[in-house]
Amino acid sequence: MIGIFRTNIATHEDRQHMISAIQANFEVGTCYVDLEDCDKVLRITEMKVDEYTMIDFVQQQGFLCEILD
Repeated sequence: MIGIFRTNIATHEDRQHMISAIQANFEVGTCYVDLEDCDKVLRITEMKVDEYTMIDFVQQQGFLCEILD
């Protein structure tokens, strides 16, 4: 499954922290945050968990996260 989320991750440091945390806690393929996009899109490939589990995890790290329509 591919997850595409709107976030408020704004800095390179926050992006690296979030990607590292996701990769350390979940089995995923590629993980990327587009800091140039107005929605700060987080894209995760090969997710083995449902979208709401990932949203909860990102929010626990202190960031906004919702499914991008």
